[in-house]
Amino acid sequence: MTSIPKPEWVKSMNLAAKETALLAVDYALDKKGMDLLLLDVRGLSSLTDYLLLVSGRSDRQVQAIAENIRTEFKHHHDLLPLAIEGMDQGRWVLLDYGEIMVHVFQQPVRDFYDLEGLWSEAPVVELAETVEQ
Repeated sequence: MTSIPKPEWVKSMNLAAKETALLAVDYALDKKGMDLLLLDVRGLSSLTDYLLLVSGRSDRQVQAIAENIRTEFKHHHDLLPLAIEGMDQGRWVLLDYGEIMVHVFQQPVRDFYDLEGLWSEAPVVELAETVEQ
């Protein structure tokens, strides 16, 4: 599989993709995100390097998790998402940061779309043992 070159603005990002993904994990946990799964999709996707999947118990919690990730990256790292989808409904929010994509779901929506199954060939990035799942 040939690799698609990344645009110059992506190459010049201050944070490495994995570091950014791990920060997103911390920011999701700040709002009690559950069942966190970080997938390394480099070599499997030309769209992104890492997928972070997070569950929330309600539309408000899903929105709070996504909003916390967005604001923490903005305020502490001057990093804005390329796109945000689903924030109004709070059932499934997508934050697209280029090299990482964060999906925050309500559990029934996560189960229905089964991104874990879709990306089953992707290696799972081990998260710290302190991450409560």
